[in-house]
Amino acid sequence: MAELEVWFDGDCPLCRREIALLRRLDRRGAIVFTDVATGQGSCPIDRGALLSRFHAREDGRMVSGAEAFAAMWRAIPVLAPFGRMARNRRVLVGLEWLYVRFLRVRPQLQRALRGR
Repeated sequence: MAELEVWFDGDCPLCRREIALLRRLDRRGAIVFTDVATGQGSCPIDRGALLSRFHAREDGRMVSGAEAFAAMWRAIPVLAPFGRMARNRRVLVGLEWLYVRFLRVRPQLQRALRGR
């Protein structure tokens, strides 16, 4: 099994909900989830960069964006087919395109979840 660590923003209500769901799906405990907001754990890159995009380290290789999501999906059996499909460069390019557009609306979603 691949070694996988993901970093997330524990101050973000959207991120907390997403990670809570992924933790429930990760019944084998294959993923190490590190909350960047707490300052615990090690940050392999600048904290600001970790907060701006989703990052993961799969078998020692840092990935971000859609590629990081795909790495995480591969570690969770129910999502693994999607992660394997993302190994195809065209699929990954499409997922990254969607991820960049999601990043544009993420601040509005965060505000909505905070009740503002």
